[in-house]
Amino acid sequence: MNEISSGIAQALNLILIGDTEIFEIIGLSLYVSFSSVFISTCMGMPLGILLGTHNFRGKGIIIRITYTFMSLPPVIAGLTVFLILMRRGPLGSFQLNYTPTAMIIAQICLVTPIVMGFTYNLVKEKAPIVNRLGITLGASRFEAMKLLIFEMRIGLTAAVVSGFGRAISEVGAVMIVGGNIKGKTRVMTTYITELKTMGDYSRAIAVGIVLLIIAFIINAILYNFQEREGK
Repeated sequence: MNEISSGIAQALNLILIGDTEIFEIIGLSLYVSFSSVFISTCMGMPLGILLGTHNFRGKGIIIRITYTFMSLPPVIAGLTVFLILMRRGPLGSFQLNYTPTAMIIAQICLVTPIVMGFTYNLVKEKAPIVNRLGITLGASRFEAMKLLIFEMRIGLTAAVVSGFGRAISEVGAVMIVGGNIKGKTRVMTTYITELKTMGDYSRAIAVGIVLLIIAFIINAILYNFQEREGK
């Protein structure tokens, strides 16, 4: 109990005094997470829409692979990216391991299937209704697609929120490809793991509270957007 109360006090102190190390770690955490979610959204949503609106050979296999990757263990994603980026790997010449870029790539591997899977399920549910409405109104194919995306806006926001939750809380994959290097690849989740190993539970709790506050604020903003759009 003392560790928890001490951690809360330290969390407030770290925020109020503007601890430089903590704010650098927070900044990198947000940079990596937002970058991976943005790229994953740009890739996952169009692919999910394509998957939901078109029938083609092998579609069933792609859907099953997507669902499998939605629950991909982070350590597997991290190990795969690490092996590809290692010096003897296919992309070793870029020397990306132990950099924020490698961490973003690892998170993209985890977030893209989530965004893609959510989008596909939304399209599968909404597309038939929107298509019938589009035909009734005499809408063109492009107009029908715009209407479909508009009708899915709340669900698509939920997909982004889920992807961000996966990214900001990730530790295994980013630890493998980033290495938790101080001042370079250390993010909040890997820092908490290190503090726990060192026995500095109060500071670990403090960083954890800061992480929860950030996650709450971002999710609250997106939730308010959903509520406003849903009215």
